[in-house]
Amino acid sequence: MAMKVDTGKGSDVQSEPNVVPLCDVLLVLLIIFMVMTPLIQQGVDVELPTAINTIDQPENVDAVLYIKRDGSIYVNEQPATEETLQMMLEEALITASERKLYLRADQEVEYGIILDLIPYIKEADIEIMGIIAEKKTGSGE
Repeated sequence: MAMKVDTGKGSDVQSEPNVVPLCDVLLVLLIIFMVMTPLIQQGVDVELPTAINTIDQPENVDAVLYIKRDGSIYVNEQPATEETLQMMLEEALITASERKLYLRADQEVEYGIILDLIPYIKEADIEIMGIIAEKKTGSGE
């Protein structure tokens, strides 16, 4: 805290706060939030389609199959190919109580790419497959 004292007769003591340390702390916090915000996003970056009838996704998911716009495949954020897909799905579901697979496919992915992967999913003994979509908001979308 800075203090200004006048030695003249009849003068009052004037003080003003030093805000420089406060500004330093705020700038450091701002930088931390700017760096951490993009890292908070979980999973592979895909633009999900929207749907009217949706339910909330469970928090603890054992296996998620990501399909990006370019057709690249990921199992639980690990890159996969059609040849390794079945093995990676089986490994992801070794300790799972239910053999559920969640599909997060980009809205631009061709339907045929998903159909090509279904035999590998069946071979991995997946019992239930859910599709993850964004909830449609409003009637204008």
